Amino acid sequence: MRFFYLALLFCLSPIVQVNATTPKSVTCTRTEYREEYIPGTKSNPGYVQSYEVDVVVPCGGQSKSENDNNDCSEGSVIGGILGAGIALSSSRGKDRFWAVPAGGTAGALIGCQVDGG
Repeated sequence: MRFFYLALLFCLSPIVQVNATTPKSVTCTRTEYREEYIPGTKSNPGYVQSYEVDVVVPCGGQSKSENDNNDCSEGSVIGGILGAGIALSSSRGKDRFWAVPAGGTAGALIGCQVDGG
């Protein structure tokens, strides 16, 4: 039974993902020139008022459609567990030491691709 837990540990170890990136709160702005017509009357004619406004724009010149937000962590966990389970049930004896981690890794990779990563 002790070997089963060791194999399960080896199986699940490549699935753990560490996200080392921290979100940055940087706001980029651009100054835009604008004009507004102020209507007048017969005795007081209308005029054009001009002003500048700061507008928030995406930083770095990268639009939102270029960002890849696919996350395959759920699929890799489920695939790793299924792959390890299949490898565990189909292997015997000493073959379980390499079959269970290999099945878990292969299942994690396949599960990530199925999940959209």
